[in-house]
Amino acid sequence: VGDGAPTANYGYSNSGYSVYEEENDRLTESLRTKVSAIKSLSIEIGTEVKNQNKMLSEMDNDFDSTGGLLGATMGRLRTLSRGSQTKLLCYMMLFALFVFFVIYWIIKLR
Repeated sequence: VGDGAPTANYGYSNSGYSVYEEENDRLTESLRTKVSAIKSLSIEIGTEVKNQNKMLSEMDNDFDSTGGLLGATMGRLRTLSRGSQTKLLCYMMLFALFVFFVIYWIIKLR
């Protein structure tokens, strides 16, 4: 090699350039790893959001059907309450009398 000829690493080894280049390569690889982890995490979050939206949609359908069933039941109760009040009052009195005798019988056996 002659006096003015550059060395194999173009004279940068003495100035510390290769140290900076190695540090940049290490930081670049670290950044690539972190970006890859964030990408996989965001894909998993997207999948979870899709599953949760599907579950919410199914739950909404279930609540709608339950609301329809409850509405039908309330309609039947409204129809029942419009009926004869005398019959309803008679049934309530007979039920209360039955409960009273059952409780009296249980206490009497003790």
